[in-house]
Amino acid sequence: MTDFSGEVSIHSEKDIILARKSVREVATAMGFGITDVTRIVTAASELVRNIYVYANSGVMRWRVLRSPRAGLELIFEDEGPGISDITRAMEPGYTTGSGLGMGLPGSRRLMDEMDVSSEVGKGTTICAKKWLSR
Repeated sequence: MTDFSGEVSIHSEKDIILARKSVREVATAMGFGITDVTRIVTAASELVRNIYVYANSGVMRWRVLRSPRAGLELIFEDEGPGISDITRAMEPGYTTGSGLGMGLPGSRRLMDEMDVSSEVGKGTTICAKKWLSR
């Protein structure tokens, strides 16, 4: 595997597809099994869609982690409205839009680690990690 990091700018629905494809390719190349690849791609898709829907634009960055454990880190950043109550936003079913309220809590369940930081009026950053189990 030659690329250890990358990014996808999110400005349109097509970028959601590009982000999913990028994450699928890197996770597969890293040796994640089909179940974990599906989990990672699903989480990335939800988080990228949140950027597009709530902030209109942003970026998804990824990098391969090699020390001390092997894993994949995904970072989602936007300069949107921010999340006023992260604890509540992480509750299944809570939504400020028309969705099912499963994006953030669902993504947290699919990944091994997920940290959310947000400031109202300034944007949101989410860091999610999935570790290879060998």
